[in-house]
Amino acid sequence: MKHYLLPFLSVVLGFTAVYFLKPKQPKHIKILLSFSGGFLLATTIFNLFPEVYEHSENIKTTGLFIVGGMLVQIFLEYFSKGAEHGHVHHSKANQQFPFLLFASLFIHAFLEGFPIHEGHNEILLGILIHKIPVAMILATFLLSSNFKWTQILIFLSLFSIATPLGSFAASNFSILTDYYHQINALVVGIFLHISTTILFESSEGHRYNIAKLISIVSAIALAYFI
Repeated sequence: MKHYLLPFLSVVLGFTAVYFLKPKQPKHIKILLSFSGGFLLATTIFNLFPEVYEHSENIKTTGLFIVGGMLVQIFLEYFSKGAEHGHVHHSKANQQFPFLLFASLFIHAFLEGFPIHEGHNEILLGILIHKIPVAMILATFLLSSNFKWTQILIFLSLFSIATPLGSFAASNFSILTDYYHQINALVVGIFLHISTTILFESSEGHRYNIAKLISIVSAIALAYFI
């Protein structure tokens, strides 16, 4: 049940934090995003990466799915403009609702739900830590726009249930369960691309400040010991 409820609550928490606290220092969110990137990368390598190869019948084919996941994420980012790792840009003069942004984020969040439906607590925690700062950045973007409240709530509601829907689909549709490990390999590629992009982009001028470095090292250490 927690793999349905917690991803939903992480989005609610991110939005609530922005709505009530109204953080004026984006660098604090960037540090949290750096922590999430380090933790997601570490949990993927420590837990999910070995599993997809353990159940692999062909190592090269598994590698192909991982690379394919990276390419899928690059394709999604063509429409989301990098919102999955903290980049959301929108002009107030543009009143058109970003449907492509929503669709790409929904697909990304839906695929995140696949590896957590069988009780992968470390991966679940990694996704939660990743989703909270992303939800905060999305909330900041949506609340600073001129979109209607109904549009904002629909956007966040659907985004918040996308990952639980992915978990539900992975456990209830045979066409997906038959290819569960291949899809997990695809998700590994997605996580690798997102997490490394967060780590590289979290530095300004390709230099890490001490706070970001500590947050990344702490995240990797936490992921190793849990």
